[in-house]
Formats: sequence, structure tokens, C-alpha cells
Amino acid sequence: MIINKIADELAVSPTQVKAAVSLLDEGATVPFIARYRKEATQGLDDTQLRNLEQRLTYLRELEDRRSVILKSIDEQGKLTDGLQKEIASADSKTTLEDLYLPYKPRRRTKGQIAIEAGLAPLADALFNDPTLNPDIEAEPYVDAEKNFADVKAVLEGARYILMERFAEDASLLGKVRRYLQDNAFVTSTVAPGKEQEAIKYKDYFDHQERLKNVPSHRALAMFRGRNEGMLHIQLNADPQNDDPLQPSQCEHIIAEHYAIADKGRAGDSFLKQVVQWTWKIKIGLHMETELFAALREQAEEEAISVFAKNLNDLLMAAPAGAKTTMGLDPGLRTGVKVAVVDKTGKVVATHTIFPHAPQNAWDKSMRTLINVCKQHKVELISIGNGTGSRETDKLVGEMLKAAPEIGAQKIMVSEAGASVYSASELASKELPDLDVSIRGAVSIARRLQDPLAELVKIEPKAIGVGQYQHDVSQSQLGKSLDRVIEDCVNAVGVDLNTASPALLSYVSGLNKTLAHNIVAFRDNNGAFADRKTLLKVERLGPKAFEQAAGFLRIQAGKNPLDASAVHPEAYPVIDSIVQQTAVAVNDLIGNTDLLRKLSPDNFTNEHFGLPTVKDILKELDKPGRDPRPEFKTASFKEGVETIKDLKPGMILEGVVSNVANFGAFVDVGVHQDGLVHISALTNKFISDPRDVVKAGDIVKVKVLEVDIQRKRISFTMRLEDTPAPATADKRAQGKKHPGKSGKPKSAGRNNGAKPSSPNAAMGNAFADAFAKAKQK
Repeated sequence: MIINKIADELAVSPTQVKAAVSLLDEGATVPFIARYRKEATQGLDDTQLRNLEQRLTYLRELEDRRSVILKSIDEQGKLTDGLQKEIASADSKTTLEDLYLPYKPRRRTKGQIAIEAGLAPLADALFNDPTLNPDIEAEPYVDAEKNFADVKAVLEGARYILMERFAEDASLLGKVRRYLQDNAFVTSTVAPGKEQEAIKYKDYFDHQERLKNVPSHRALAMFRGRNEGMLHIQLNADPQNDDPLQPSQCEHIIAEHYAIADKGRAGDSFLKQVVQWTWKIKIGLHMETELFAALREQAEEEAISVFAKNLNDLLMAAPAGAKTTMGLDPGLRTGVKVAVVDKTGKVVATHTIFPHAPQNAWDKSMRTLINVCKQHKVELISIGNGTGSRETDKLVGEMLKAAPEIGAQKIMVSEAGASVYSASELASKELPDLDVSIRGAVSIARRLQDPLAELVKIEPKAIGVGQYQHDVSQSQLGKSLDRVIEDCVNAVGVDLNTASPALLSYVSGLNKTLAHNIVAFRDNNGAFADRKTLLKVERLGPKAFEQAAGFLRIQAGKNPLDASAVHPEAYPVIDSIVQQTAVAVNDLIGNTDLLRKLSPDNFTNEHFGLPTVKDILKELDKPGRDPRPEFKTASFKEGVETIKDLKPGMILEGVVSNVANFGAFVDVGVHQDGLVHISALTNKFISDPRDVVKAGDIVKVKVLEVDIQRKRISFTMRLEDTPAPATADKRAQGKKHPGKSGKPKSAGRNNGAKPSSPNAAMGNAFADAFAKAKQK
């Protein structure tokens, strides 16, 4: 059942899903299955496999819950054939829980107390026959010993019996839920007396938006405001209803479901009140809690997805390569920390210079940098983008002009997470003899050489590419980011003789223990000469070897194939090619003309099918090919060093530092990233900013608006856009964003049209975006 369901959802065959599930259950990783088991899955790619893996987990949890519910109801002696069929056909956890609601063990309710007092026949009679007079029918049930001392108490008990029965009707709950999902609005208001304290949530002081249209960043902002006691959030089921005394549409749904109508009969008023109470006391509160939980869950999933995509782009950024690199961790009073690493990332020199106030040892600092660069033949200079970065960048620029023979290239890089790494246990093991402050400079140098190899050492949440990352499920976020890192590491491959334990731990089939064992073996026995030697590593058995070997590279080893992505299990295919062509392996590798003449069909057998052979021939053509793009750098404009230097209309080059659902943040070198709202990314309609940009892209932007007081910058990538006149005074007075009138309306995006004002370009999310989206 699960296999067929997943196959339908992914639009693939059950055979493919069955094979993938079998491999996953055997412990195979997604990267391994996608790369080396194409015959088994008939070519499922890593994205399909990730979706399959997640869906498999959900459906198995659903089946486990279904079994628990069936057992519970059966033990109560209430499991009918009809109910069993309904539970068996439930395709979501929500539907399953709706069906279980009437049978779920819980504390005694007013309805249960009334049933125990014998009032159920009265409730049934009044429900089934509205012509009956409730007051008359209730008199025989008056019993002070049972705490129903008068007619009023008896009728209230009967009402609670019916209310609870209605509120536990899965079919009715489904109708109400569908109506609310399509029509309800979320309303947000400022908590009384919190107007000043909650100023960062000003956009939500009087905000209404259709539930189904609330984007993840606004949902998470409102929930955060509520959790901090700054905002009140409610579900408005009837935004079209100006009169609060009018019955809710949900009351009409309940009445219609049970064919309850006011026809002037004796019992109609009683039943009408049952409907009102059912909505206001039971279903309304239940639905608000449920739908807000669903909104939060959806918003968290979206935020986690954004983070995962940004992290993928950052990890897969172009490496500068094996070049001697100087890392500079800027600082003002504490000095600029300097570290030089050689082509392999080994630290060869460290210094601290004090070019900035209060020491102002500018010339001495220049001389130190010149001497270090000449001594170690520095090719790249990596400057962290934190406090003092533009001043340090200026120093390096003057140094290179004064000593052009150095010929090094300077690049500004993100230093997000460098301080976290510096103080980590991993850093203390890797760089035990270096001060914590110097370790940051080492990280800044290495992340330019190879972003992937260095950034895997840092907790992903510290890298600064998330959207409300601290507001989401940390366990789900962690799992998602681990999957991203695993996919990136295995897509690029890992040099077995230089990789850190942190990098090795993400290789398919390995874990932290095996990664440390590999490094310990390497330290004790020297570099690995071939992949087979891995089997001598403590606790690394045949299964782990099968999963990991193809993703581990050995440069200049005994077997040239060990430097490629060809799995050792497929070396016999290479032997067949060597025999048929009479060309040695070394001469075969990179021999494009020969390889393209070979027919893959000639080398297939019962173990290796056509997809594998085609992959082998491609890999032989370009062994160990790096899927990452070519290395490029952005040039920040001279003289533009702080937010005060920015003027509307300026066109600047910058680097995309983060991408959110509402736009992209761009670093132009002024210590404050600016926002290009989704409406200002392109003239075409887009629903996802990543259709245009991704983290690490080099882009040109025009300054639309600069708000120095609130440290906000609005950019556009549509260079023909004209900044609208605006003054800081007006902005400081809290000028409202477009669409914030408080009237119920659907929040849309202004794609394809020029922003009517700089604030329009910023979008509704701007107020909270800068404060929370980057969270470095």
C-alpha cells in the first residue's frame, strides 16, 4: 500500500519505489543509491530519493498510529466494521485523529457527567424531535442527588452531550476545516500597553490576512510576537461579517450538517443554542489551535527549506583552489588577526597587526603584510566582512599598490560562523597551539580555498543564511541541514588524505567515529595509497566501505582510478575496456576521442547495466570533475564603506548573502546587507526569488532607499527603476507600508511592475526581515 502510494505521488513505478525502499532499509544512503544503484531504482535521482525517504517516514508513522488507534478502539469494544473501514482509508494524520476523537481517553467532561446521570435519552429526544418542549421534557430528569437540581441544569447537561457529540463528528470537522482553510483570516493586534516595546512588530499592530495566503516569514514573525507577549493573534472565521452579533458561517455549516433550522417549533431555540455553543466553545477554539499549529508547521517547513537551499548554494560555491592564502580577521581596537595557510590548508604563519585606531600603526602593518606575502608567496588574501573590514580592505589595497610584485588577489568573504568555529572543540583539536582569535583568521583563509571543506566544521545555524531559524523545530532543521551537507559533500567528493574528520563524517556510510578512526589511521600510518587500505581502519567494515569508497579520492595513489568517482566494485568494467582497447588505464583516463568511440553496450553484464557503464565512461573522460562553478569575485566600490556613503540611484556590485521568500539580501561592503524585494529582482513575474538569484551570486544593484536610523537599505536589480523621493524624517515617523491599512485583503506580490515607492519595493516583510532573517 505504501509503495503504491509513494509511486503515485512521485509519478514513478512501484518497482522503482520498492527497490529504493529496500536499499534504504538495508542502510544505503541517498547519495550512494542515486550514484551507484541506478539499475536497481531505474534512475531515481537524489531529489526523488529524498522526497521518497521523507514520505516513507511519514506514511510509516501514519501506519503505526493507525494500528494504535484500531487497537485502542477495539479494546473499548466500539470498533465497528464501518469505523474500521474509515480508519483504514484515512490518508492523513489529521483525518485519523478526527476519527479517533470520540474514543480518545480523556478526563471527564460535562457531557460525560450528564450521560452518567442518565440525560442521554433526553438529548436524543430533543435532537430527533424539535417539536418537543425542552422544559417539559426535562422535568422528569431533575435529580438533586446527581447535581441536576432543576430544569435549567438538566437542559444544560443535554446541551453539553450534543455539543460534544457534534464536536467529535469527523465529517463535520472536515467541512468546517475546509471552510476555514479557504475563507478565514489571521488577525494580529498589538498587546495593550506594548506599543513602544513591540515597535519591531509595528507591521503587525493592526494586520489582517487570509489564512491560506500568509507567507512563512510573516507567520513566524507574528507567532514570535505572540510568544514574546507583544501581539495578540486570532482566527477570524467571518471577515465579511461586520456585526459580531450575527451568527458565524461556521454555525450555518453545523446547523446544515444536522438539518437544524428555526421553524418556530418548541425545541428549535434549544437546538440553535447547541449549535452556537458547539462553535464558540468547542469547534471554534479547537480549529483555531489546530489551524495555527498547521500554519506554524507549514511556515517552519518553508523556512527550513529556504535555509537548506541557501546552505546548499553556499556549500557549493566556487572554491578558489589550492593556493597559498592569507586570512585576515578584521578588528579595530583588538587588531587585525593574520593567518597564512599553504596550498593544503596548513597554517604556516600568524600575526596580529594594529593599523586602525587607537594604535594607528598603518605603515608598520603594511610592512608586516608585505613581508609575510613575499616570504610565503601569498596568492590570495581573504578578508572577513565583519567590523573593520572596509578599513582592512583599504589597507590591503594600498599594500598591493606599494608592492605590485606580490601579485596577490584580495577577496572579501563572509566571516559568519568563524568565531563559533574558533571556540569549538574541533578547532581546539585542529589548531591546538593557536589562540582562539587567530583560529578565526585561519577559517577565513581556508573557506576561500574550499568553502565546503571549511564550512562543514561550523554548525549550519551559525553560518547566517537562515530565515527565522531559531523559531523552527530545531530537530527538523538539524535533519534537513545534515541532508544538505551530506548531498553536497558526496556530490563533490572528498580527498581521503587531506580531509578533516568533520568533512569525512558526512561521506556516505561514514559517521563521526569512523571519520576520526580514518584520520587516526592516516596519522599513524601515513597517507592512504589506495582505497582498499580503508578496510584496515578500525570498525570500518565491508558495508561502510561499499557506501563510502566511491566518494573518497586518493590523488597520485597506486591505482589512478582511486582519484575518480568510479566505484571500486566497478573496476572490472575498466579491466574489460582495457582488454578490448589494449590501452592502459593511465592512457585511457582523459582520452576523450577514444572514450567517445566506445559503445557502452559492449561492457554491460549481469552486474553492471547501461546507466553504470555510461557513468563510468563519463568519469574516465573527466575524472574527479568538480561540479562547483568557476571561481569569481565581486568588486566593492571604492569610497563606499558605510551605510552613510550610500545614495539613492547608486549602482553597485555586490554578493547575494541570503535568499528569503520575499527577496534577496545583498552585501555591497557597508556592513549592512540590503534587500532586493522579490518585486524588484526582475521585470518578469516570479514566485520564488531563487528563480533569479542564489546565495553567492555576484549581482549589480541600484540603491532605492537608505534608512540610516533603522539601518535598512532597499535595492533593486531592475536598474531602470527610479528611486522615489523620501526623507528620513518621514520614515522615522513610522510611515505605513503599502497594504497595511488593516482591512481584510489578500496579500499579493507586485511582480512585473515598478515599485510605486521605495517602501513598496521593500515589501510588507521589510520591517522584521532585517532584524531576524540573517541572524548571524
